[in-house]
Amino acid sequence: MRSLRRGVALARDVSPEVQAVATDYRGLAATGFVARGIVVLLAALLGFAYAVRATAPDFRARNRVEAVVLGVLMAASTIAILTTVGIVWSMLSETFNFFSVYPASDFFFGLTWSPNFRGGSDLGFLPLLWGTLYISLIAMIVAVPVGLFAAIYLAEYASPKTRAWVKPLIEVIAGIPTVVFGLFALVTVGPLLRDYFAQPLGLGNSGSSVMNAGIVIGILNIPFISSLADDIINAVPQAMRDGSYGLGATKSETVKQVILPAALPGIVGAVLLAASRAIGETMIVTMGAGAAAKLDLNPFEAMTTMTVKIVGQLTGDTDFAAPETLVAFALGMTLFVITLGLNVLALYVVRRYREQYE
Repeated sequence: MRSLRRGVALARDVSPEVQAVATDYRGLAATGFVARGIVVLLAALLGFAYAVRATAPDFRARNRVEAVVLGVLMAASTIAILTTVGIVWSMLSETFNFFSVYPASDFFFGLTWSPNFRGGSDLGFLPLLWGTLYISLIAMIVAVPVGLFAAIYLAEYASPKTRAWVKPLIEVIAGIPTVVFGLFALVTVGPLLRDYFAQPLGLGNSGSSVMNAGIVIGILNIPFISSLADDIINAVPQAMRDGSYGLGATKSETVKQVILPAALPGIVGAVLLAASRAIGETMIVTMGAGAAAKLDLNPFEAMTTMTVKIVGQLTGDTDFAAPETLVAFALGMTLFVITLGLNVLALYVVRRYREQYE
């Protein structure tokens, strides 16, 4: 009908009934267009009349504009809060539905993840939790030393000219899409680890592994930790450095005994925020670590995380009321609680041990 109204479809290709309805639709659309114009014009006239009436020598335009801006800012913050509430409620409601059809004890303490839409599923959460924490641990082992040392170099050792081009180059990593990192893990890092470490050591022959995903996620987190730690180190007052130098300390001693202890709370907060980001990564794990949910200590074995299984359980033509689909919301809620706990811990550490300087 819309095609007929726009003249895209030919009238001989449709039935007379559809053509009649299209004619009525054309008339209604024209009426709606005119009505919309009238409403807009009336609104403009009312606004103009109100503006003329409100304009007077004692009218405080600046105060009125400030009130409007304040209202807009409050509305924006309210939308953000309501969005968070909506996300939490959507997960909570479906999580309750899941636990009404699947025992919570089997979910939280089960050691087997084997969804089967034909019945008899084992939806144990522990293998996914282990894979998530294992990959995140390797990622942090890679990201924290490299990111922190890069921040110390840029803040304390690099000349302004060197800092001007090294810091942007490091932060370019943060702008690369995660799917590109996933391809890097799949094509380069995975085969390299398999050929030079896993197979010679007899630890496996797969390119998809925990070590593969962990290393690449660690590389992804390097600019995040480096940028935050750099800002925190630069916030330490110069007077503390000068006092240390005045007592005869070298630059390395000043960094180790004065600057890092003063910046430690902020650095710990940055590390915890980076851990939250590592836990929530999906694409790199999908392409670099595989989809096997199991409990294993071998870092060269394929494993998976909660985020990957959330995507997998909601992908395809599935029964939305089945526990195998609803389990994705339980996983999402659990992941939300874990990352929220890390963020709260990071804020607590920063606020509890933060040192204020004049």
